[in-house]
Amino acid sequence: MAQTEAKRSPLTTLCYLERDGQYLMLHRISKKNDVNKGKWIGVGGHFEEGESPEECMLREVFEETGYTLTSWKFRGIVTFSQEGYGTEYMCLYTADGFTGTMKECDEGKLKWIPKDEIWNLSLWEGDKIFLKLLNEDVPFFSLKLSYKGDELVETVLDGRPLESQSY
Repeated sequence: MAQTEAKRSPLTTLCYLERDGQYLMLHRISKKNDVNKGKWIGVGGHFEEGESPEECMLREVFEETGYTLTSWKFRGIVTFSQEGYGTEYMCLYTADGFTGTMKECDEGKLKWIPKDEIWNLSLWEGDKIFLKLLNEDVPFFSLKLSYKGDELVETVLDGRPLESQSY
């Protein structure tokens, strides 16, 4: 009997490691079929069977960076919807404590970027919104981002539509 590939969980994590006013960013340039191709994002990925959000985040950060987190904060939940891609529910974290040595990432290039310079990178429009919320230290939030292709067509913050010009 042929073994079938397990369906990917729609649950993911994303973590922004912080040090000295910088975020560790991942430039997604290595995978062939990558919805994030060419974009700069934090580190994270899909839940594995039986994992809690924290277990997934800790595993993904270690796998992608070589760092073991010692201090982190669950900052929000982001619902992504994209035509042809489906819906993803992302647990968003920041981390300000870690040990280990950074390694090469097989999904792209890792680089520490000053927080005030991340806006110059190729980011998803919705990522700019939640990065601004993180930088403003907004308490736990729920953000829904709907895309048609690369175009952000709907933004809902804590259940209320958000005008794109307000962020």
